Amino acid sequence: MTTIRQRKARVVIGADDPTLTPAAGLMLVAEVDRILGVASTIDDWVGRIKQRKRGVTAGQLVVSMAESMLAGGDFMCDLDTLRADTAGAVLRAVPDAPAPTTFIALARRFDAAAIGDLESAVGAMATTWFETLPDARRQALAAVRPTVDLDPTDIEVYGRKKEGVAWNYAGQRTGRAHPAVWAEAGVVIAGELGSGVDDPRPQAPGLIERAIAALPEGLGRPRVRADSGFFDRKVAEAAIAHRADFAIAAKRNGAVWRSAAKLTEAAWQPAIGMAGAEVAVCDYRPGGWPERTRTIVRRVRVEPDEVRRDPRSRRRRTIDPTQLALVLGGGADHAYAYSFIVTNLAGEVTEIEAWFRGRALVEERIKDSKCGLALRHLPSGYSAVNAVWMWSAFLALNLSVFTQSLAGIDTEGRAHAKRARRELFLVPARVLSHARSIVLRLSPVHHRGPFLSAWRTLCAIPAAEP
Repeated sequence: MTTIRQRKARVVIGADDPTLTPAAGLMLVAEVDRILGVASTIDDWVGRIKQRKRGVTAGQLVVSMAESMLAGGDFMCDLDTLRADTAGAVLRAVPDAPAPTTFIALARRFDAAAIGDLESAVGAMATTWFETLPDARRQALAAVRPTVDLDPTDIEVYGRKKEGVAWNYAGQRTGRAHPAVWAEAGVVIAGELGSGVDDPRPQAPGLIERAIAALPEGLGRPRVRADSGFFDRKVAEAAIAHRADFAIAAKRNGAVWRSAAKLTEAAWQPAIGMAGAEVAVCDYRPGGWPERTRTIVRRVRVEPDEVRRDPRSRRRRTIDPTQLALVLGGGADHAYAYSFIVTNLAGEVTEIEAWFRGRALVEERIKDSKCGLALRHLPSGYSAVNAVWMWSAFLALNLSVFTQSLAGIDTEGRAHAKRARRELFLVPARVLSHARSIVLRLSPVHHRGPFLSAWRTLCAIPAAEP
């Protein structure tokens, strides 16, 4: 029997179609800009950054870069890709995207005061967004005490002449972003950009003050949550001074280990949502810290084969040095990895420890801004341009949150940057004009996805009052 092989049809590339756009989904960002007044809020806070009225404003400059990042832009030159998309220009929040050289020239005009005003504008947007949320969503957020997460992240660079960067402890030339995130909302409300050697502790009191001021009114008493890089009495005092409580991971020093060694087996309770972990309270209290400060301890059993011989292993630092020596020498069949939290929060220690573990979710948001929204590098040699770049990434992160929450499509989990780009923002379409209307023709895939649902919901939301 002879099999007749089907010949593959020959592919022919025809003429260009100027009505096609790869990023029709950016019209969702335009709707969010209409509802919340994103660009105009930045303009109100920052003011004019140039004498001539033609061209982009400060708000349009930052929003345009945020749109580029949401559409997959990794570098400033990706603004040229946005500019070349003439069919999609009518759909974007900023139809006339600036050239990369224009972005650099204008971003260099952001001095320290303008960067501070840009931060204030982003914080003001969080309040407007909160007030615009549907009643049920707003009440659910208001029912939980807000958490302000502090978590610096290093951004490696390679240019030897870049301003505002330095060698960090790991031998990398880095800048260091210090975002303050409203954890329950997943929104960045304050932040700073420093170098790889900038100690986050001196900056923390001011960051706490600005972040708490940016929280919407009507919420409960805030809680400041931070890793051991912020382990300092002044950070705790700053939280209390601004009517907040604190929970900070403690450094593992000799006093901490001695205090943990005093705990009896009866003191330990099973941790919530973490198999094999136990929680207790020890008597360690750092000198001079606020009253009612206590230390919560978590331990997890570690088997000998789980302890690496490499002295640089992070796991080794979590084990009491005495136990570590016994396990490595074969004198013990197990050890415990410990974590310590210094806090003034009242309540069940197991609940506080489980809440503190939620820092991992905020670390996901920071990873999203780096891996999904181009904050994994600082592209310019000028520190002011890199600061605007950082805030463009944070704004893009917030715009993704605003879009999904206002559209009601995140009830079963919020999409991270890559998925949101695929399902919401990087949606190809044909853009046509008919009867004084703009008509989009989508692929059947996006007719079945969340894009159209988000679009219909956003269009029905009136613009917030200025």
